[in-house]
Formats: sequence, structure tokens, C-alpha cells
Amino acid sequence: SIVNKASGDVFNTEIMEVTIKDLKKTTKKNGWKFNWSKEKQEIDTLVFKLVIENNENVIQGMVCLIDKGDHIYLNLIENAPFNIGENKIYEGVAGNLFAFACKLSFEKSYDGYVSFHAKTALITHYQISLGATHLAKLLMAIETNAAKKLVERYFGTI
Repeated sequence: SIVNKASGDVFNTEIMEVTIKDLKKTTKKNGWKFNWSKEKQEIDTLVFKLVIENNENVIQGMVCLIDKGDHIYLNLIENAPFNIGENKIYEGVAGNLFAFACKLSFEKSYDGYVSFHAKTALITHYQISLGATHLAKLLMAIETNAAKKLVERYFGTI
């Protein structure tokens, strides 16, 4: 679920694979920072969108994942332009997407393990908000216990 910052209303969410139609909406021209079409074209990547339940046309955020065979690597994550900064509409978008990566890791029998590279400024934020462990330089991981908490928080159960 995500929370409307102004009203406090909570909205259930769904995570779905992106379509070609979705990629036309997530361009730099539309305020997105990353080239999601390029991510989708990579052989090993899985690209998903977060939407409010029953409203799959408005993308709240996107994530690109890679199955490493023993864990999930979160290659890229981005909130929709309207969900960034002080004036964002919804809170919890990135948390939802990280929790989804953990959930997928559990489903693949990887014990919830997810790794990712963080921007320097976000290392402490990820340690606090996700329970992530700082491994080396910019490499971070979400291990089993933290992954369980995230999945339970955003999905209710593993």
C-alpha cells in the first residue's frame, strides 16, 4: 500500500510487469530520470511497475530486478516524478518496490536476500528505512530478517 501525503488515505497497490505502452509513459520527456525502455531490453532484467489497485494506467514507481541465481539484485528503482521531493503525492513507493524484490527472493527460495548499489547519500537512509546492511563501498544487502519485515509491512505475509 501507499499513503496519500496530503490526506493520509491508504491505497492498496499491485506490482505488474511493464508493457510497451507503459514504457511510452516513462520517458525523460515525461519527467522520468532513467531510460526504462533500455532496462526492459536487457536480456536478464525483469522490469515492474507499482500501481494503485484497479488503476494500472498511472505508474507510481518502477523497479528493474536481476535474478542472480542465489539472490535478487535490484538494478534500478525510481519513483514517478510526482512522487519525488517535498511535494510528492504518495509515500511508500520505494519501500513497496524494495519489499517486492524481497518477496520475489523468498518465492525463488533465496531467503529474501536482495542486493543493490546505493548512492552515497542514501546509505544511512536505507539502513534505517529498509534494515539494509552496508557491505562495501556502495554495495548493500537486505538479509532474511529485514526482508521478512519489509514483506510483512507491505504485503502482510511472505
